[in-house]
This record gives sequence, structure tokens and C-alpha cells, in this order.
Amino acid sequence: MRFMILIKSDADTEAGLAPDQAVVAATGRYNEELVRAGVLLAAEDLLPSSRGFLVRFSGHATEVAAGPFPAPSSLVAGFWLLEVDTRQEAVEWVRRMPNPTGTDFEIEIRQVATADDVHAAMREQEEYLRAQIATNR
Repeated sequence: MRFMILIKSDADTEAGLAPDQAVVAATGRYNEELVRAGVLLAAEDLLPSSRGFLVRFSGHATEVAAGPFPAPSSLVAGFWLLEVDTRQEAVEWVRRMPNPTGTDFEIEIRQVATADDVHAAMREQEEYLRAQIATNR
């Protein structure tokens, strides 16, 4: 089972401020643990929304708007992608994560859909794309 661990933005991440060195060191140790356990597939920080874009769809028309975006707490600042055997294992890994802010904070855990979770009409397309990705690695 794959799980996306989503870290929410705040005023500091939106300002592009670097985290405290103690948080950086603790997160580095945590990431090494994930690697040693063989569960880490990816871990990335995202640049502030001021460096991003929103694409709005209205029927067949699209509109592109440059960031920054409102409501930093609804934005994602970074993520981990873990592959574990159970939902509980994903939760346990996140519980061991160092608090990125040292204050009250929430982390979202979302399971990645598999081909079995996707509507039958989309399953064939999903399987084709996964095979193409695997071939291109």
C-alpha cells in the first residue's frame, strides 16, 4: 500500500523561510530511518505558492493564474510517499515524524489509489500509464 504524507503550508513556508536547523537535523534522521526500513519512495519540499500557478477549467476553456495563492494552511508545502503493508504502519511512521513546527500541527495521510480502486472505465488507462512509467525508468 502506498501512502502520501502531506505537510501543510504555513506563513513561514509561504515566505520561503528555511526550517530551524534542529528540525532539519531531526527530519534528516527520520528520512534515514525510512530509507533503512525500505518504505520511502519519495520525499520532497515544494517551493512557496508565489512560484506556482493555478489552472482553472471552465468547460473547455482554461485560465492560468500565477501565485501566490490564498489560504496557506490549505496548501501543501511538501510530502513523503511511503510504501507499507498496512494503514496502521503508515500512521505509526507519521507518529514518529519530528514536528516540523514545534507547535500545534496536522499532517494528512492519504492512501494512493491502486488499479483496483479506480473505476473500471479508467483501469485500463491507469495500467497502461503505470507500465509506461516503469518502462521509462
